[in-house]
Amino acid sequence: MKTVSDQIADLIQTRETKSVQLTAVMQKSIDEGRTLDTAEAEEFDGLEAEVKALDADIVRLKKMEDMQKSKATPVTATTQKEASESRQGNSVRVKNTQKMEPGQEFARYAMCLVASKGDAQKALRIAQSEYPESERIVKTLDMQANSRGLEGLMKANVEAGTTLDTTWAAPLVDYQNFAGDFIEFLRPQTILGQFGVGGVPSLNRIPFNVRITGQTSGGQGYWVGEGAPKPLTAFDFNAVELRWAKVANIAVLTEELVRFSNPSAELLVRNALADALRARLDIDFIDPAKAAVTNISPASITNGVTPIISTGTDADAVRADIQALWAPFIAANNPPTTAVYIMSSTTALALSMMRNPLGQAEFPGLTMMGGTFGGVPVIVSEYLVGDTSGSIVILANARDIWLADDGQFTIDASREASLQMLDNPTNNSATATATAMVSMFQTNSVAIRVERYINWAKRRTSAVQYLTGVNWA
Repeated sequence: MKTVSDQIADLIQTRETKSVQLTAVMQKSIDEGRTLDTAEAEEFDGLEAEVKALDADIVRLKKMEDMQKSKATPVTATTQKEASESRQGNSVRVKNTQKMEPGQEFARYAMCLVASKGDAQKALRIAQSEYPESERIVKTLDMQANSRGLEGLMKANVEAGTTLDTTWAAPLVDYQNFAGDFIEFLRPQTILGQFGVGGVPSLNRIPFNVRITGQTSGGQGYWVGEGAPKPLTAFDFNAVELRWAKVANIAVLTEELVRFSNPSAELLVRNALADALRARLDIDFIDPAKAAVTNISPASITNGVTPIISTGTDADAVRADIQALWAPFIAANNPPTTAVYIMSSTTALALSMMRNPLGQAEFPGLTMMGGTFGGVPVIVSEYLVGDTSGSIVILANARDIWLADDGQFTIDASREASLQMLDNPTNNSATATATAMVSMFQTNSVAIRVERYINWAKRRTSAVQYLTGVNWA
């Protein structure tokens, strides 16, 4: 059992490690003569917050240590057992903590909502019984059960508070923490989430509902004779506004799957929630057929782009295809330094396995998991769309793609709903009635709905080019 002194020593060691990491993040940008990119800034802010929290815990533990010293009493015992019991009276017990997989805590929260069947008090009792070590879940559900019910955290209007408020504001921070844990699990699995990570350039992040004006053409000056009227100069401008756009999905799970007796069920729930959003985000970000729907969803980055047809399958054809892909990209003055390839994992695997007559890799640096292709970062996805002629390969200028992202998820669950088990449900009541509706209650199933606000747009049309009919082998 650890003493207070041991805990202080551990925290000091952890703080030193975090401080070294903090310094390394900043030093890297200093050495390269640039400012922090988005990923580095997030990492720096996170490490800085951790160091501050560790400092505060160290101060508290030192105060506790001083209090224990002032209350210390001599051991009075005649046997070894009595001496042991006397010492234990002044010991500090270490809290039982459990290291969980990313997104697992969020899945536990969702499962408590499901199992409670809408009863806030029951959700709290389930969390206290099944997950007593998950303090953030218990605190959040306790806040909901004693104030506004399950929907309070996400829907109700609330009064002002601070993160120091022990009744509801502090638990709100906890909910954001483990919701963020789910986001961090989902992010590296999506195409959007891989931008700004591992050497891949970041997208151009902007807030929602901000109108951005750009100039699409230059004006002209004119020579003017003595006493002659001066011609007027015309400019062309456009404006882009990324409004709120919502991506949502409903994952249906059986109640047997959501039972708490098997810990792996938590990860299955987590994966079901992630898969529901990952597919939609990846497909709609890159599918050339995805056009914008006013006030609903953005167009894909390839929509409206004239495709370049692949010319062959061998290494020479690959080089010719890539040259053709870059030609309009460079002609439009897109900077190569922020270029990114997006391709399927099978295409990346085919490229990585190509060998020259000497048995050397034709395109070193590339694997089925990504890497670099000719020095340009590669993002791979299983959702690259194509047709019978082959797959597509995308070349995108990350800096010329705007991204607005709320960065949070909202979650609701129901056992009583009846659903159209379709990927294209209708709002028409007559059509919906005619469609076979599936009752969650009747089939012992649970519907979990997850939503996220996100939107994107190309800064200029030349920011993206793509090959079609790719069959490199």
